[in-house]
Amino acid sequence: MKKRIGAGTLAIGAAAALVLAGCSSSDNGSDGGDSKEITIGLFNWDEAIAVSNLWKYVLEEEGYTVNLEQADPGPVFTALAAGDYDAVLDVWLPVTHKSYIEQYGDDIDELGTWNEDATLQVTVNADAPIDSIEELADNADLFNNQIIGIEPGAGITEAMENETIPTYGLESMDYITSSTPAMLSELKTAMGNGENIAVTLWHPHWAYDAYDLKDLEDPEGTMGEAESLNAYGSSTFREDNPEVAEWMANWTMDTDKLHELENLMLNENDDPANYGEIVEQWAADNPDYIAEMTGGSADSSEDSSEDEATDEATD
Repeated sequence: MKKRIGAGTLAIGAAAALVLAGCSSSDNGSDGGDSKEITIGLFNWDEAIAVSNLWKYVLEEEGYTVNLEQADPGPVFTALAAGDYDAVLDVWLPVTHKSYIEQYGDDIDELGTWNEDATLQVTVNADAPIDSIEELADNADLFNNQIIGIEPGAGITEAMENETIPTYGLESMDYITSSTPAMLSELKTAMGNGENIAVTLWHPHWAYDAYDLKDLEDPEGTMGEAESLNAYGSSTFREDNPEVAEWMANWTMDTDKLHELENLMLNENDDPANYGEIVEQWAADNPDYIAEMTGGSADSSEDSSEDEATDEATD
Protein backbone atom coordinates (compact mmCIF):
# COMPACT_ATOMS: atom_id res chain seq x y z
CA MET A 1 0.00 0.00 0.00
CA LYS A 2 1.19 1.99 1.72
CA LYS A 3 -0.08 5.27 2.98
CA ARG A 4 -0.33 5.18 6.72
CA ILE A 5 -2.02 7.29 9.33
CA GLY A 6 0.47 9.42 11.20
CA ALA A 7 0.82 8.46 14.84
CA GLY A 8 3.27 10.92 16.27
CA THR A 9 6.79 11.75 15.24
CA LEU A 10 10.03 10.24 16.42
CA ALA A 11 12.00 12.51 14.14
CA ILE A 12 15.68 11.95 13.55
CA GLY A 13 18.14 14.63 12.56
CA ALA A 14 21.32 14.53 10.60
CA ALA A 15 23.35 14.95 13.75
CA ALA A 16 21.81 11.85 15.30
CA ALA A 17 22.47 9.89 12.14
CA LEU A 18 26.11 10.91 12.22
CA VAL A 19 26.41 9.86 15.84
CA LEU A 20 24.95 6.47 15.00
CA ALA A 21 27.26 6.07 12.04
CA GLY A 22 30.23 6.81 14.24
CA CYS A 23 29.21 4.36 16.98
CA SER A 24 28.55 1.00 15.39
CA SER A 25 27.06 -1.55 17.73
CA SER A 26 30.09 -3.81 17.36
CA ASP A 27 32.14 -1.22 19.28
CA ASN A 28 30.04 -1.63 22.41
CA GLY A 29 30.66 -5.26 23.34
CA SER A 30 33.65 -6.11 25.45
CA ASP A 31 33.04 -9.76 26.30
CA GLY A 32 32.57 -11.28 22.86
CA GLY A 33 28.80 -11.57 23.39
CA ASP A 34 25.97 -9.34 22.26
CA SER A 35 26.88 -5.67 21.87
CA LYS A 36 24.16 -4.49 24.30
CA GLU A 37 23.38 -1.41 22.20
CA ILE A 38 20.95 -1.82 19.33
CA THR A 39 19.46 0.66 16.89
CA ILE A 40 16.15 -0.23 15.27
CA GLY A 41 15.03 1.69 12.20
CA LEU A 42 11.32 2.13 11.57
CA PHE A 43 8.87 3.74 9.20
CA ASN A 44 5.96 5.88 10.40
CA TRP A 45 3.62 2.93 9.97
CA ASP A 46 1.36 1.78 12.77
CA GLU A 47 2.66 -1.76 13.09
CA ALA A 48 6.28 -0.60 12.81
CA ILE A 49 5.78 1.82 15.69
CA ALA A 50 4.02 -0.82 17.79
CA VAL A 51 6.45 -3.71 17.38
CA SER A 52 9.59 -1.55 17.48
CA ASN A 53 8.52 -0.07 20.80
CA LEU A 54 7.60 -3.54 22.01
CA TRP A 55 11.08 -4.86 21.22
CA LYS A 56 12.62 -1.77 22.81
CA TYR A 57 10.83 -2.66 26.05
CA VAL A 58 11.73 -6.36 25.87
CA LEU A 59 15.39 -5.78 25.08
CA GLU A 60 15.82 -3.08 27.71
CA GLU A 61 14.36 -5.51 30.26
CA GLU A 62 17.16 -7.85 29.18
CA GLY A 63 19.82 -5.20 29.78
CA TYR A 64 20.20 -3.74 26.30
CA THR A 65 20.21 -0.10 25.28
CA VAL A 66 17.80 0.41 22.38
CA ASN A 67 17.59 3.41 20.06
CA LEU A 68 14.57 3.85 17.78
CA GLU A 69 15.23 5.92 14.65
CA GLN A 70 12.40 6.83 12.28
CA ALA A 71 12.58 7.75 8.61
CA ASP A 72 10.94 6.94 5.29
CA PRO A 73 11.54 3.44 3.89
CA GLY A 74 14.32 4.48 1.49
CA PRO A 75 16.57 6.05 4.15
CA VAL A 76 15.81 3.24 6.60
CA PHE A 77 16.92 0.55 4.16
CA THR A 78 19.97 2.61 3.21
CA ALA A 79 21.00 2.95 6.86
CA LEU A 80 20.40 -0.76 7.49
CA ALA A 81 22.60 -1.72 4.54
CA ALA A 82 25.30 0.69 5.73
CA GLY A 83 25.25 -0.83 9.21
CA ASP A 84 24.06 2.39 10.86
CA TYR A 85 20.87 0.60 11.91
CA ASP A 86 21.01 -2.90 13.36
CA ALA A 87 17.50 -4.09 12.57
CA VAL A 88 14.24 -3.21 10.82
CA LEU A 89 11.12 -5.11 11.87
CA ASP A 90 8.43 -4.14 9.34
CA VAL A 91 9.54 -5.35 5.91
CA TRP A 92 6.52 -6.22 3.74
CA LEU A 93 7.05 -9.00 1.18
CA PRO A 94 6.79 -10.09 -1.54
CA VAL A 95 5.34 -6.89 -3.03
CA THR A 96 5.56 -3.70 -0.98
CA HIS A 97 9.30 -3.62 -0.27
CA LYS A 98 10.43 -5.79 -3.18
CA SER A 99 12.44 -3.02 -4.81
CA TYR A 100 14.40 -2.34 -1.61
CA ILE A 101 15.24 -6.00 -1.15
CA GLU A 102 16.41 -6.16 -4.75
CA GLN A 103 18.59 -3.09 -4.20
CA TYR A 104 20.00 -3.87 -0.75
CA GLY A 105 19.50 -7.62 -0.37
CA ASP A 106 23.20 -8.44 -0.58
CA ASP A 107 23.97 -6.06 2.31
CA ILE A 108 21.21 -6.99 4.75
CA ASP A 109 20.18 -10.21 6.47
CA GLU A 110 16.70 -11.69 6.57
CA LEU A 111 16.03 -12.77 10.16
CA GLY A 112 12.54 -14.19 9.97
CA THR A 113 8.83 -13.78 9.24
CA TRP A 114 6.72 -12.80 12.23
CA ASN A 115 3.28 -12.34 10.64
CA GLU A 116 1.83 -13.69 7.39
CA ASP A 117 -1.57 -12.00 7.37
CA ALA A 118 -0.97 -8.53 5.93
CA THR A 119 -3.89 -8.01 3.55
CA LEU A 120 -5.87 -5.33 1.74
CA GLN A 121 -9.61 -5.37 2.35
CA VAL A 122 -12.99 -3.88 1.65
CA THR A 123 -14.39 -3.78 5.17
CA VAL A 124 -17.86 -3.14 6.60
CA ASN A 125 -19.49 -3.02 10.01
CA ALA A 126 -19.87 -6.55 11.36
CA ASP A 127 -23.68 -6.48 11.36
CA ALA A 128 -23.96 -5.35 7.74
CA PRO A 129 -26.25 -7.72 5.78
CA ILE A 130 -23.64 -8.70 3.18
CA ASP A 131 -20.55 -10.91 3.33
CA SER A 132 -18.93 -10.51 -0.09
CA ILE A 133 -17.86 -7.70 -2.40
CA GLU A 134 -20.06 -9.48 -4.97
CA GLU A 135 -23.10 -8.33 -2.97
CA LEU A 136 -22.05 -4.71 -2.62
CA ALA A 137 -23.42 -3.29 -5.86
CA ASP A 138 -26.91 -4.71 -5.27
CA ASN A 139 -26.92 -3.29 -1.74
CA ALA A 140 -25.23 0.04 -2.45
CA ASP A 141 -28.14 2.02 -0.98
CA LEU A 142 -27.50 0.41 2.43
CA PHE A 143 -24.05 2.07 2.41
CA ASN A 144 -25.21 5.49 1.20
CA ASN A 145 -23.95 4.44 -2.24
CA GLN A 146 -20.38 5.08 -1.02
CA ILE A 147 -17.11 3.32 -0.46
CA ILE A 148 -14.75 5.41 1.67
CA GLY A 149 -11.12 5.11 0.63
CA ILE A 150 -7.82 6.66 1.67
CA GLU A 151 -5.15 8.58 -0.26
CA PRO A 152 -5.48 8.65 -4.09
CA GLY A 153 -1.93 7.36 -4.60
CA ALA A 154 -2.08 4.44 -2.17
CA GLY A 155 -1.65 0.87 -3.35
CA ILE A 156 -5.05 -0.12 -1.99
CA THR A 157 -6.63 2.73 -3.96
CA GLU A 158 -5.00 1.52 -7.16
CA ALA A 159 -6.23 -2.01 -6.50
CA MET A 160 -9.76 -0.71 -6.00
CA GLU A 161 -9.76 1.46 -9.09
CA ASN A 162 -8.01 -0.97 -11.43
CA GLU A 163 -9.33 -4.31 -10.22
CA THR A 164 -12.06 -4.38 -7.58
CA ILE A 165 -14.47 -1.75 -8.92
CA PRO A 166 -14.56 -2.98 -12.54
CA THR A 167 -14.54 -6.67 -11.56
CA TYR A 168 -17.54 -6.38 -9.24
CA GLY A 169 -19.46 -3.70 -11.17
CA LEU A 170 -19.12 -0.99 -8.53
CA GLU A 171 -18.81 1.91 -10.98
CA SER A 172 -22.16 3.36 -9.92
CA MET A 173 -21.01 3.75 -6.32
CA ASP A 174 -19.09 6.83 -5.19
CA TYR A 175 -15.54 5.80 -4.36
CA ILE A 176 -14.37 8.65 -2.14
CA THR A 177 -10.62 9.08 -1.72
CA SER A 178 -9.07 11.68 0.52
CA SER A 179 -6.80 10.52 3.35
CA THR A 180 -6.44 7.78 5.93
CA PRO A 181 -7.44 10.10 8.81
CA ALA A 182 -10.55 11.17 6.87
CA MET A 183 -11.53 7.54 6.28
CA LEU A 184 -11.02 6.71 9.95
CA SER A 185 -13.10 9.70 10.97
CA GLU A 186 -15.98 8.52 8.75
CA LEU A 187 -15.61 5.01 10.17
CA LYS A 188 -15.68 6.25 13.76
CA THR A 189 -18.80 8.36 13.12
CA ALA A 190 -20.69 5.56 11.37
CA MET A 191 -19.81 3.00 14.03
CA GLY A 192 -20.82 5.41 16.77
CA ASN A 193 -24.18 6.03 15.08
CA GLY A 194 -24.83 2.37 14.30
CA GLU A 195 -24.81 3.02 10.56
CA ASN A 196 -23.60 0.80 7.74
CA ILE A 197 -20.32 1.80 6.16
CA ALA A 198 -17.93 0.34 3.58
CA VAL A 199 -14.27 1.37 3.70
CA THR A 200 -10.94 0.25 2.31
CA LEU A 201 -8.79 -1.07 5.16
CA TRP A 202 -5.90 -3.42 5.73
CA HIS A 203 -4.45 -5.86 8.21
CA PRO A 204 -2.78 -5.03 10.48
CA HIS A 205 -4.74 -1.97 11.63
CA TRP A 206 -5.95 -0.91 15.07
CA ALA A 207 -9.48 -0.27 13.74
CA TYR A 208 -10.12 -4.01 13.90
CA ASP A 209 -9.57 -3.88 17.64
CA ALA A 210 -11.42 -0.61 18.16
CA TYR A 211 -14.58 -1.51 16.20
CA ASP A 212 -16.67 -4.56 15.36
CA LEU A 213 -15.84 -5.04 11.69
CA LYS A 214 -15.78 -7.73 9.04
CA ASP A 215 -13.87 -8.05 5.80
CA LEU A 216 -15.91 -8.76 2.70
CA GLU A 217 -14.98 -11.89 0.82
CA ASP A 218 -13.10 -11.23 -2.42
CA PRO A 219 -13.69 -14.37 -4.49
CA GLU A 220 -11.93 -12.93 -7.54
CA GLY A 221 -8.84 -11.98 -5.57
CA THR A 222 -8.87 -8.39 -6.76
CA MET A 223 -7.21 -7.02 -3.63
CA GLY A 224 -4.15 -9.24 -4.01
CA GLU A 225 -2.57 -11.98 -1.96
CA ALA A 226 -1.54 -11.68 1.68
CA GLU A 227 1.93 -10.34 2.37
CA SER A 228 4.26 -11.28 5.19
CA LEU A 229 5.86 -8.99 7.75
CA ASN A 230 9.54 -9.68 8.26
CA ALA A 231 12.48 -8.71 10.44
CA TYR A 232 15.80 -7.87 8.78
CA GLY A 233 19.20 -7.16 10.28
CA SER A 234 22.35 -5.50 9.05
CA SER A 235 25.01 -7.73 7.50
CA THR A 236 26.80 -7.96 10.87
CA PHE A 237 23.78 -8.13 13.16
CA ARG A 238 23.94 -11.89 13.77
CA GLU A 239 27.63 -11.64 14.59
CA ASP A 240 27.30 -8.58 16.81
CA ASN A 241 24.07 -9.67 18.53
CA PRO A 242 23.68 -13.45 18.21
CA GLU A 243 21.22 -13.75 21.08
CA VAL A 244 18.89 -11.01 19.87
CA ALA A 245 19.14 -12.21 16.27
CA GLU A 246 17.98 -15.65 17.40
CA TRP A 247 15.11 -14.16 19.39
CA MET A 248 13.92 -12.12 16.42
CA ALA A 249 14.33 -15.07 14.05
CA ASN A 250 11.98 -17.16 16.21
CA TRP A 251 9.52 -14.36 17.00
CA THR A 252 5.91 -14.39 15.77
CA MET A 253 2.98 -12.12 16.58
CA ASP A 254 -0.58 -12.93 15.61
CA THR A 255 -2.77 -10.27 14.09
CA ASP A 256 -5.16 -9.97 17.03
CA LYS A 257 -2.33 -9.19 19.44
CA LEU A 258 -0.89 -6.68 17.00
CA HIS A 259 -4.25 -4.96 16.52
CA GLU A 260 -4.70 -4.72 20.28
CA LEU A 261 -1.28 -3.16 20.88
CA GLU A 262 -1.72 -0.74 17.97
CA ASN A 263 -5.11 0.35 19.27
CA LEU A 264 -3.76 1.09 22.74
CA MET A 265 -0.75 3.01 21.44
CA LEU A 266 -2.12 4.79 18.37
CA ASN A 267 -5.85 5.22 18.83
CA GLU A 268 -6.67 5.35 22.53
CA ASN A 269 -3.47 7.35 23.13
CA ASP A 270 -2.49 10.55 21.34
CA ASP A 271 0.93 11.23 22.87
CA PRO A 272 4.02 9.31 21.68
CA ALA A 273 5.62 10.10 25.02
CA ASN A 274 3.27 7.51 26.52
CA TYR A 275 4.39 4.62 24.29
CA GLY A 276 6.77 3.18 26.85
CA GLU A 277 4.20 3.19 29.64
CA ILE A 278 1.56 1.63 27.39
CA VAL A 279 3.88 -1.13 26.21
CA GLU A 280 4.93 -1.83 29.79
CA GLN A 281 1.31 -2.26 30.84
CA TRP A 282 0.54 -4.41 27.78
CA ALA A 283 3.56 -6.56 28.62
CA ALA A 284 2.31 -6.99 32.19
CA ASP A 285 -1.03 -8.17 30.78
CA ASN A 286 0.69 -10.62 28.39
CA PRO A 287 3.55 -12.16 30.42
CA ASP A 288 3.62 -15.49 28.59
CA TYR A 289 3.96 -13.81 25.21
CA ILE A 290 6.69 -11.47 26.43
CA ALA A 291 8.64 -14.38 27.89
CA GLU A 292 8.31 -16.32 24.62
CA MET A 293 9.87 -13.42 22.71
CA THR A 294 13.18 -14.20 24.41
CA GLY A 295 12.79 -17.96 24.24
CA GLY A 296 11.44 -18.52 27.72
CA SER A 297 8.11 -18.70 29.51
CA ALA A 298 6.53 -16.68 32.26
CA ASP A 299 6.12 -19.84 34.34
CA SER A 300 9.78 -20.78 34.01
CA SER A 301 10.80 -17.25 34.99
CA GLU A 302 8.60 -17.41 38.05
CA ASP A 303 9.90 -20.87 38.90
CA SER A 304 13.46 -19.59 38.56
CA SER A 305 12.72 -16.69 40.90
CA GLU A 306 11.16 -19.07 43.41
CA ASP A 307 14.16 -21.40 43.18
CA GLU A 308 16.53 -18.49 43.79
CA ALA A 309 14.48 -17.39 46.79
CA THR A 310 14.52 -20.93 48.16
CA ASP A 311 18.28 -21.19 47.69
CA GLU A 312 18.79 -17.89 49.50
CA ALA A 313 16.61 -19.03 52.39
CA THR A 314 18.50 -22.33 52.59
CA ASP A 315 21.84 -20.53 52.61
